[in-house]
Amino acid sequence: MTVPRRLLRRATRLVTVLVAATILAVLPGCSSDSGSDDGPVTLEFAQWWAAELPDGALAKLVTEFESQNPGIKIKLLTAPFASTKQQLISGAASRTLPDVMGLDGSWVNDFTRQHAIADLSELMTQAKYDPSQLASQVKVDGKTTMIPVVNFVYPMFVNKDLLKKAGVSKVPSTRSEFKRAAIKISKLGGNVKGWALPLDSSVPVGVGNDVMSWAWASGGSMLTPDGKPDLTGPQVTSVVQYLNELNAAGVISPGYLTMKEQDKVEKFTTGQVGMAIDTLAHINLIRKNNPELNFTVAPIPAVDGYTGKRGLPYASWGIGIAESSEHKEEAFKFVQFLLSKKANGELSTLANGFPGNKTAKPDLSESDPLFRTAYGIYRKSKITNEFVGMPKSEDLMRSFDEQLQQTMTGKKKPDAALATAQQSWTTAISGS
Repeated sequence: MTVPRRLLRRATRLVTVLVAATILAVLPGCSSDSGSDDGPVTLEFAQWWAAELPDGALAKLVTEFESQNPGIKIKLLTAPFASTKQQLISGAASRTLPDVMGLDGSWVNDFTRQHAIADLSELMTQAKYDPSQLASQVKVDGKTTMIPVVNFVYPMFVNKDLLKKAGVSKVPSTRSEFKRAAIKISKLGGNVKGWALPLDSSVPVGVGNDVMSWAWASGGSMLTPDGKPDLTGPQVTSVVQYLNELNAAGVISPGYLTMKEQDKVEKFTTGQVGMAIDTLAHINLIRKNNPELNFTVAPIPAVDGYTGKRGLPYASWGIGIAESSEHKEEAFKFVQFLLSKKANGELSTLANGFPGNKTAKPDLSESDPLFRTAYGIYRKSKITNEFVGMPKSEDLMRSFDEQLQQTMTGKKKPDAALATAQQSWTTAISGS
C-alpha cells in the first residue's frame, strides 16, 4: 500500500521533534532544579508566605539573595497554606519535594519519619553555622529538621478598663494574682467573665495555646527529658488542678467546652472577658472591630515564686530542605540568608512577627505600640510549643482535651483523667 506524501511529511516532522526533545532532555542544565558547569543552580522554594506578605516582598528578598549568590537562582512556588500543606504531603510520600520548603511544626515529625526532609544539624555543621543565634530549632530524634524563620507568639491579652473597674491595680503576674483578678472581674456582673478557655475538640489547639502554656510559663514541661509523655507528673497535674479551681470559682466564660479560638477572640474584643491568651496576629483585628477597646499584652502568669525564664507559646513559619534535593549546600545558603540578621529582621517586620534569629530586630517604628510591648516580652522569654515536631500532634491534643473536659465537668478526678491521657499518648507515640 502506498503511503500519501503528506503523511510521510508529517511523520518526518514528528520524528524530528521527538529526536530534538530527546536531545534536550539529556542535555545538562535543562531541568528547573539543576545547573550546568557554566549555569546557575535553580532551587525551588514552596511556601505560603508570599501570599500573606505585601505584594512582591518575598520576591524582593529573593532578588537580594541572588545578587549575593550569582550561582544560585530561586524559583518561588507560592500557594495558600492549605494547598501548600497538601502538595508537600504528596511530595513527601513520592519523594518529589522542592529543594526548600516552608514548614508547619505539625508536619515535621511525619516528614522526618518518611526520610523526606534533611538533617539541618549536619548541614549547619558543614557550613560552620552557629546555631546559638537561632531563637529555636525543631528536632526529631535529636536532629534539627526545621528552623522557625518567623515566630508568632501568644501572650496574655488584658482588658485594662475591666481590670480597673474591678479594682485590680496591676496586670496579674502569678497564678494567684490571676485567680483573684478573674474573680473580681467576674463579679462585675452581666455577661462578663474573667477568662476565656476554648476547648472545642474538633479543633483542639486550645490545649497547646490556652492549657499547656500555663506549664510552659513556669518553666514546666509535658514531656520527660527523653521526650516521653509526662502528663501525670507534677507540672501538668498542677495546671489541670488550677484550671479546675478557676472553673469552680466561676471565672471561665460559659460555653468553653465547645468554644473555638475565634469565639475567644470575639468575646475579648466585645469586652465579655477580661483576659485571654491569644496570638499577636489578632491585635490588628481587635483594633479594627473595637477601636475603643483599651487593652494590653503581658506574660502568661507563672506559679507563685517562680523566677526563671518564662515559656511563651508560639507558632511559626518554619523552613526545611528536601532530603532528595541534589543541591543541599546551595539550599542551606538560602536558609542562612533568610535567617541572617538583616534579612530576618526585614522578613519578620513584613510578617508582623518576631525573628527566628535572636540578633535580628524587627522595625516596629510604624507598628502598633503593643507589638513593641510584646517584643520586649518575647526577648525575655523562651518560646515554647512542645507539640511542634511531635507525631500526631492534633490527635494528642484531642485526647487530652477529652480527658480535661471530663475533669472540668466533674465526671473524673484529675489524676484518673491524666492517667488515661498518659496511656493514650504513650500508645500513640510508640505506634508512630
